Amino acid sequence: MEIYQRKRLPTVAIVILNYNGITWFEKFLSGIITYSSESSIYIIDNASTDDSIIYLNEHFPDVKIIHNQKNYGYAGGYNEGLKSISEDIYCLLNSDVEVTENWISPILSLFKEDASIAAIQPKILSYREKNKFEFAGAAGGFIDNLGYPFCRGRIFFSIEKDSGQYNNNQEIFWATGACLFIRKKDFWGQKGFDYDFFAHMEEIDLCWRLKNDGRKIYYCSESTVYHYGGGTLDPYNPHKTYLNFRNNLLMLIKNLPANKVLWIFLLRLVLDGFAGINFIFSNGWKYCWAVIRAHFSVYKMLPKYLKKRKAGLPDYFDKKNIVFQYFIKKRTKYTHLK
Repeated sequence: MEIYQRKRLPTVAIVILNYNGITWFEKFLSGIITYSSESSIYIIDNASTDDSIIYLNEHFPDVKIIHNQKNYGYAGGYNEGLKSISEDIYCLLNSDVEVTENWISPILSLFKEDASIAAIQPKILSYREKNKFEFAGAAGGFIDNLGYPFCRGRIFFSIEKDSGQYNNNQEIFWATGACLFIRKKDFWGQKGFDYDFFAHMEEIDLCWRLKNDGRKIYYCSESTVYHYGGGTLDPYNPHKTYLNFRNNLLMLIKNLPANKVLWIFLLRLVLDGFAGINFIFSNGWKYCWAVIRAHFSVYKMLPKYLKKRKAGLPDYFDKKNIVFQYFIKKRTKYTHLK
């Protein structure tokens, strides 16, 4: 007699990184618990100084709390905290996200369909304008031929309304860190996020490394969450500008194929210079200074990042150039890009 064993279903950990986020727990955590009954829920606390841990202990005593010794940022905070979590699939969820009923099942089904999928993001809509996509992720991320990230549903600062135009599951280049489902084995197979990034673009770098190793990144349209955005760092903070410009350049140095890295890096320095000049007139000198600081930081870190490169890196760039198409051709939607 043959004996058949049912394959064990993967376990899921919803993991929220916290730094002084009591406001977001008051607003969103109850809903996350209600709609995530099939998962364990963890809070990784990045040495908060508010009353968020007291609040969690009083109102959500069943939520597991992992204490980091200091604020390691997004990248290091997750790297440190996830060491203590044993579930098969991590969902790295921002504290300022509202989830919806049945948001997890479609993701798990997609993982089950294709073992080569390493990471998945749901549809990310704006909490403040629920008929629109949200800046951080929208309907899946891509990167153009000069290394600029963009999304289906968001190019630079133009954000589309959701009319069902991206209601299809699709392979993408990167999945947003606002709500990132990733297999544990894939996360640690890449040694997690790059600690040096601290925050911003670390998920794009991780997805790029996964693709370099032949793994797939997907967007799942059947799962929807609403992201408030800017819940952990003010979107108009010059430090965010600094991190975005610095980390984008570091990511290019680390992941571009050998025949492209030098000329793209040099061209990006020039384009960043124009962006910095524009900041003087649009946002103020401190944002221009953030770009300058980012460049000097990159120069300082260049020897370290050259050592992080691997040999034989493939070319996964989207052939579209969104700078030209957006600013010159005025193409503001993903479907208009050529």
